[in-house]
Amino acid sequence: MKYNERIRELRRESAMIQQEVADMLEVGQRTYADYENGKTRIPVKSLLILARFYNVSMDYISGASNVKEHYPDK
Repeated sequence: MKYNERIRELRRESAMIQQEVADMLEVGQRTYADYENGKTRIPVKSLLILARFYNVSMDYISGASNVKEHYPDK
């Protein structure tokens, strides 16, 4: 699964709308929609924010793994 599909899946599982996630990332809703649609690459910083928020590993959110591991504790 590609990261854009993964972030859409995680958002839907959390029953959030694009505007809520966009606000968290401090981007416009259209920009976030472009991330989900694969039109624009999401910055690594934003992927880290989402991984922490959804409590999943970077491997999972980036699509490198299909194993839903928790975000590492500090």
